[in-house]
Amino acid sequence: MSTLADIGARLDTLTAGEGEAGELLELGEQVLEHWLQAHGRQPLDERREGFRILALHRQGAAGEPSFNACRETCRELVYHYNLITMQPDHPDTARRKRMMALIANHLFLFISGKLQTAGLGEFCCSSRPLRAEA
Repeated sequence: MSTLADIGARLDTLTAGEGEAGELLELGEQVLEHWLQAHGRQPLDERREGFRILALHRQGAAGEPSFNACRETCRELVYHYNLITMQPDHPDTARRKRMMALIANHLFLFISGKLQTAGLGEFCCSSRPLRAEA
């Protein structure tokens, strides 16, 4: 598993260019693994609705209601993964990959921010607490 800093740097690269759907989904999973490990939990290899990222989110949300703020972000990653892999020759594939990279980056920013500020996400996924500290 890559460090959070390495994941962020890779996502910066991918949002500027084209990423592969599998790598973007895996980066999202790694971010969730960091969340779980930071809270003393061992990330499981289970799947939910066919995807590990959804099972990792469910595991991470246990006992942490504000973590549910990123549930739809995880689902959006899965949605774009499906669009890209089921229709690889679609004319919008490059745009879909870019959108998936942006969504993965959003998940990274939310979780890395939440690791810094526990209350992040209690009222939407606003980064206001982080901006207030700066």
